[in-house]
Amino acid sequence: MSESGLGAFLRSCREATPPERVGLAAGPRRRTPGLRRAELATLSGVSVDYLTRLEQGRDRNPSPQVLVALADALRLSVGERVRLRNLSKTASGVGALCPGGAPPEREVRPGLRAVLSALEPAPAVVLNRLGESLVHTDAYERLMGPTGLLDREDDQPSNRVWFVFADDRAREVYPEWEAVADARLGELWAEAAPGDRHLEHLVEELTIVAGEPFTGRWDAKPSPPPEHGVEVLAHPLVGRLRLTYERLDGQGHRLVVYGAADEATADALAALKP
Repeated sequence: MSESGLGAFLRSCREATPPERVGLAAGPRRRTPGLRRAELATLSGVSVDYLTRLEQGRDRNPSPQVLVALADALRLSVGERVRLRNLSKTASGVGALCPGGAPPEREVRPGLRAVLSALEPAPAVVLNRLGESLVHTDAYERLMGPTGLLDREDDQPSNRVWFVFADDRAREVYPEWEAVADARLGELWAEAAPGDRHLEHLVEELTIVAGEPFTGRWDAKPSPPPEHGVEVLAHPLVGRLRLTYERLDGQGHRLVVYGAADEATADALAALKP
């Protein structure tokens, strides 16, 4: 495989991981400061033979469970897990997702667009069942754009579930990250339907990229999401905000409208206006 391939990446991560980082003694006779294959195999529960085949590019289709085990054993960062996931897709020859089942709705009805326009200057967004941001008010762009929430990946709509679990910035902009994570998965679970391959694909990718913070919540079957409440946001430009939200669901779309929960937040939102 090329130096940028899955096998090369796994090998470089292994060789760059000091034994002390994963609770092993360094020992006096090491040729490299990193982990031996046998040590990573033991930590991850993957056989030495299989790990060797992965690193040498002789196996290019590891399961999500294997990737998660290796990522956890190497204690990879979120960014490194994203790279591992991308390299795995490239190595296995998987291109664009073409699962069965109805695709997530990405076209917004004219009537709903009109409602959204009438909500200006309130921050408001229309989402689909996967948490993808389809259309939003200008005020929402000014509010959430600086946080990174609206950044796109691979020409796909930004996804607020993905942001919370797979973007390092999320834990900085959401001081009450645990509550936000539970709410996002509650929304995703509430829309889940048997045989939804699009949802299964998102869950598989978040399993690889986010690991236990995601899988622990998903496997526990999230509670239904609240229809209204308050979210705390540490905004990069105007500081700490307390935002009220109201969520309205219907016909494959979810409308979320934000407001100020206190006077300080109202002043900060006003400061974001052009």
